[in-house]
Amino acid sequence: MKTEFKLLRVLLLSALFLGGCGAHDAPGLEEDGIAHLTYWSSQNPGERRLAVELVDAWNRANPDVQVTVQPLPAGQSSEEVLLAAVVAGTTPDVCSNIWPGIVSDFVRAAGVIALDSFPDFDSIMAARVPGDFIERVRAGDGHIYQIPWKSNPIMMQYNVRMFREYGIESPPRTYSEYLVAAEKISRDLDGDGQVDQWIGYRDIQPIWHQRFFDYYAFYIAASGGRTLFQKNELRIDREVSNTVFGFFQELYTNGYFPRSKLQSNPFIQETVATDFVGPWNIAWLEENAPAELEFAYAPLPLPDDYRGESFTYGDYKNITIFSNTRYPEAAWRFAKHLISKEADLRLIEIATQLPIRAGLLEDPFFEAYFAENPRMVPFARQMMFTRGIEDVRSFPEMLDAIAAQYEAAAVYGVRSPEEATARAIERIKELQAWYE
Repeated sequence: MKTEFKLLRVLLLSALFLGGCGAHDAPGLEEDGIAHLTYWSSQNPGERRLAVELVDAWNRANPDVQVTVQPLPAGQSSEEVLLAAVVAGTTPDVCSNIWPGIVSDFVRAAGVIALDSFPDFDSIMAARVPGDFIERVRAGDGHIYQIPWKSNPIMMQYNVRMFREYGIESPPRTYSEYLVAAEKISRDLDGDGQVDQWIGYRDIQPIWHQRFFDYYAFYIAASGGRTLFQKNELRIDREVSNTVFGFFQELYTNGYFPRSKLQSNPFIQETVATDFVGPWNIAWLEENAPAELEFAYAPLPLPDDYRGESFTYGDYKNITIFSNTRYPEAAWRFAKHLISKEADLRLIEIATQLPIRAGLLEDPFFEAYFAENPRMVPFARQMMFTRGIEDVRSFPEMLDAIAAQYEAAAVYGVRSPEEATARAIERIKELQAWYE
């Protein structure tokens, strides 16, 4: 994690002792008698298009509350941009690109509103949010500061034609099956002595958010849905961690994954047969891939002795209302507009991402979409078996510690899986002590 990100966190926490986060004047309407709100969406083109459409519909129907939509300002990451905005007191009224791992920092700095303070919050969440999803976002103080909005389950994307040509009849379910497929597919095609076709590819940069698509997702899968923490206490299963590090180490050691950065998109170029992605990739491939590319989706491979449901990382983004809003009631009304059934359907149609809504596949309101877009069905089924992250401080730095060990053990094989796990745990404990 960059030093600047750590500094932003320190400055953010200091806001508590400096009287809050740059709050606006006391609530009241503008001179024109209208409550004006600012809404930040993701920079993703699909979500920007969705945001403009939803805001336009809102503004036509609500002349007393007018919303201006802006994409989240550019920065190293959306988390850093939001941290900087809270420190500077320049946050929007509403944002829908909130990674759950950053909310605890906002809460400590009094930067977000407790949404369960609105009288209808519980009933709306009970009608929309499935299972225990709402409890997963409950903060340490017992309140809820974020609306579970969307989930992007990480699954295995695979090239159907390549599998068929190499005699692989179905997507590999286990590590062993994946390694067998890797041995068949990974090869030197042009005879120069270098492998130029692989079973898969991962960005090997030791950056924390890259590990959501390999180590972290596979850890959740191999552990049966557990994360690295339980009730804010470190609970890494060393055996599971060793197994995951060992699996990726074998892939790199045998040349089944490249150790270099590949240009362009290797899945489209058919130089790799699998990728680990979320549902957003469907629309991108359908728009950018050649028509002859055959692809489908399956759960992540699991350890050979694993029994039970297949879990994965959910890649959640949620909605918050920042405490510097002059119009909390109006902001809450607008937030409810963003999670209506109609808005959820447009989220799927435009951005190819899944709303966190109970009974998606059974609800007649969404039936036509899934009938016309069967590739989204596996993701919708998988959503109930996803996990996010625990509400712990410094989680990105902790993933940085894992990323360093992933590079050393998995990518370059200079460290054993056991040593990689031990070093990651040691570093995470150091970070916990630093933040106490």
